[in-house]
Amino acid sequence: MKAEAIVEKIRAALPDAVVEMKDLTGTEDHWQARIVSARFAGMPLIQRHRLVMSVLADEMKGPIHALTMDLETPDER
Repeated sequence: MKAEAIVEKIRAALPDAVVEMKDLTGTEDHWQARIVSARFAGMPLIQRHRLVMSVLADEMKGPIHALTMDLETPDER
């Protein structure tokens, strides 16, 4: 799956998000994401992860095999 498609999906759910994607293997199925969004404010890390994973639930069943995430608010940046 292309990085642009992942970013588009995340930005649809988190319009203010700054998203950086890194293909860890060159195969477009193992990704590292850095996402900064004000929506994460007041959320523990597990809730942040659950939010992003719910957005990418269908992709995690197929084109994305692995996803690591760094999730921050703008103040934590």
